[in-house]
Parts: sequence; C-alpha cells; structure tokens
Amino acid sequence: MDKQELRERVWDELEESGAARFPFPPHGRIPNFAGAEEAADRLAGTDAWHEAEAVKSNPDAPQLPVRRLALREGKTVYMAVPRLREAECFVELDPAVLEDTDAAATVSGMDEHGRQVGPDVMPEVDLVVSGSVAVDESGNRVGKGEGYSDLEWGVLSELGLVDAGTPVVTTVHELQVREEDWEPDAHDVPMDLVVTPDRAVETGASGKPAGVDWRALSEERLEEIPVLRDLARD
Repeated sequence: MDKQELRERVWDELEESGAARFPFPPHGRIPNFAGAEEAADRLAGTDAWHEAEAVKSNPDAPQLPVRRLALREGKTVYMAVPRLREAECFVELDPAVLEDTDAAATVSGMDEHGRQVGPDVMPEVDLVVSGSVAVDESGNRVGKGEGYSDLEWGVLSELGLVDAGTPVVTTVHELQVREEDWEPDAHDVPMDLVVTPDRAVETGASGKPAGVDWRALSEERLEEIPVLRDLARD
C-alpha cells in the first residue's frame, strides 16, 4: 500500500471511530488519541524505559504524557527545534532545573522552560520516542510524511549519540497498528517497541540506519539545516 493512502485511512478511522483527540482534525499530523496517558503508563513499565536517563522525544500531542512522565521521573528530555532550522537544534529539558515540568513538556512551553543546545554537547541518548501515524507489529513505521523524525535519528547517529542498540519506541492507538503492507524507505527507523493502551509489542526489528541518508536530501534541505551543512563539511 502507498504510505499516503495508509495515512489517510488511519486518520479517517481515528476520526470516524471517535478515537481521535485534540488537536482536530487528526489529518496531516501525528494524531492524538484516546488512551495516550494509558499507553504512556504502559511504556513506563518496560525495561527500556527504566534503563533510560536521556530521552529524545518528538514534540507531538500524543507523546505529551510520555514526556511528562519522563521529567517527573528525573529523566532529561530532548526535543528537536522545528525543522532543525537552528544550529542549536535541540531543546534540553532537565528536570533538575525546571520549575514546572508539566508546562515544559508541552510544545508551547519547551522554548520558554528549556535550554537550546547543539547536538555536540548532548549525551548519548538512551531511548528514542517517536510519534507515528501507522505502525505494524514488525516495527515498520509511517510518520506524517515530512521525514524529520528519521533525519533527527540520522544526525544523532552521525554524531555517535544513538546506534543500533538504542531502543526506539512509539505510543499509538490500537487502530494505528496495521496489517497492510507498505514499503519502508532506506532511511526509515524501525520501532523496537510498539505500545498501545492495552499492550506492548516487542517487534524484534533490526536494520536501524546508520547516519544520514545523504542521497535522500535535496540541496534546498541541506541549505536550510545548519547541522547538516556542518556534517557535510566534516
């Protein structure tokens, strides 16, 4: 199945079933879903979660409960600056210095409460949390189509901050766990753990990409993203 066709099908089903949650409509985004808090709680019971101190997370609404739990438990959270458009392209949320961890975990609060940093000063990442439109039980993932989640992985991989052994997880509604076949791209990062409000699936996925897939990047994107220009020069 074509990825965009699958996205549209999932967005439609979430909306029609009443499983979608604010912001509306679910289309065109990483969709929020009923049970996101329960999925976060289930993730927090896994070994991958317990062993993590530094967590890189997407900034989307369905993973807000994950980010809040991480900060409450003393984990440092990193979120990318939108479109990696600045040289200091990540925001560090350190619970040791935050006055309001709940506000800091929101996409609107991360800039006010966090500290912008370059990846060159970040520690190794122990856990990567991804938002998804669709996933399967083998760990294949479909995002909203812009490619930034996989690009962020590539940047961190180039710098040795993540590798094949770094757990990558996603929290989704059960409707987002699909049986349709689609063709992953070479730069797609597979999920090790797919967590819904009802279950946690260890996918057994392998083949995480090492580094940036330079062939997939346009000249325009290279010019727009400072960290890519720096890596290309190196």
